[in-house]
Amino acid sequence: MNAIVLAVLVMIGLTLSRVSVVFSLLTAALVGGLYAGMPIQSVIAAFNDGLGSGASVALAYAALGAFAVALSHTGITQRMTHMLVRRVGAGHTSATHSALLKWGMVAGLVAMGCIAETIVPIHIAFIPILVPPLLHVMNSLRLDRRLVACAITFSITVTYMLVPVGFGKIFLNDILIGNINQVGGPLGLSATTAMAPEAMLIPALGMLVGLLLSFVFYRRTRHYEDREIRGELHLQEPPPRQPWQVAGVGLALVAALLTQLWSNSMVFGGLVGFSLLSVSGLVKWKEQDSLTTQGMQMMAQVGFIMIAAAGFAAVMRATGAVPELVEASTGLIGNSKALAALVMLVVGLLITLGIGSSFSTVPIIASIYVPLGIGFGFSTLAIVSLIGTAAALGDAGSPASDSTLGPTAGLNADGQHDHIRDTVVPTFIFFNLPLLAAGWIAAMLL
Repeated sequence: MNAIVLAVLVMIGLTLSRVSVVFSLLTAALVGGLYAGMPIQSVIAAFNDGLGSGASVALAYAALGAFAVALSHTGITQRMTHMLVRRVGAGHTSATHSALLKWGMVAGLVAMGCIAETIVPIHIAFIPILVPPLLHVMNSLRLDRRLVACAITFSITVTYMLVPVGFGKIFLNDILIGNINQVGGPLGLSATTAMAPEAMLIPALGMLVGLLLSFVFYRRTRHYEDREIRGELHLQEPPPRQPWQVAGVGLALVAALLTQLWSNSMVFGGLVGFSLLSVSGLVKWKEQDSLTTQGMQMMAQVGFIMIAAAGFAAVMRATGAVPELVEASTGLIGNSKALAALVMLVVGLLITLGIGSSFSTVPIIASIYVPLGIGFGFSTLAIVSLIGTAAALGDAGSPASDSTLGPTAGLNADGQHDHIRDTVVPTFIFFNLPLLAAGWIAAMLL
């Protein structure tokens, strides 16, 4: 058995057994490294070396968490949630009204996820701020939180897959097209940034199909206890804001977006946004330290898991098992173009499940998939679609992915939403499987 396959299976088995994600990643990295013949000292060294790349991601999330907490401090999220809570508490509980409120809330969270990936570059940092106050409303409506997890995961995943703005610009233009051209240039392959959205359209439609299926499957009501929620104070009515203060919030959001696009840095984008909120007076100077600490604490678990995931990914690369996995797979393909596309997507799924990041998967597989795609006669668009889809596969459904950790961070604020059973498993079923099928179709048609 390939070392990567074994490591991924160990990680999935441990997490499904309710072992902590961090411990599962550590154990899986050790098992995979030792199975590949690496001395234990080399496994530990590779893991430690990989922690550095994860630390940069964790720092970015900490900065975004601080920015998100500062935004919450201005009263934006409280106004939205208070309005919903007040309407439910006022007795607007007819079947029609409840249905409208339920699906309107889900649609709003999808829209917010798309905005957080593009216009307001805070990624998953909005979830622990916006979602916990809404849990009271969800409990009243008996809304299945697995449906909400699927909706949020869809929005933050499909946006970077399709829209070349914000995080999508980084994934599509810088990482996907950049790595394809770097590898394909000497082989006569050249891809343009305009190709990326076109190549990823069919896979994105597959994600949409999965979302609709999750709506059907989780449409029934589910009972939750009305427990105390972390961040209960968010339900208080915020004081009214002056027009200039509202303008200050808007300026901070725009500046954060432009800085992130200009610098390709989430850290600096969050820093600029936070600074403008402070300068405008919306965040008091004496409160900066406490708000920064709150933001870092809010994203600490996600950041720590991402650091561990980076160490795991480094061990997997050090084993040399990625080329072996691909080469072993190609031996089964023969001359079948259709089978080649399927195998490339499945291998990408396994790699991303283990690494937990589609952004980190692209550089790993591009060096192998580009010459393989050229050899099988795939068009440039098809190669872009194959590599982009192979990387995105597993982002939803991975225990170590921010696309699953983010929804859990908000939905489990009262301790009634299990990360593996209520987020990871549903998103794997309803997104990875349709995405696999849609990616294969795209490779055949493009």
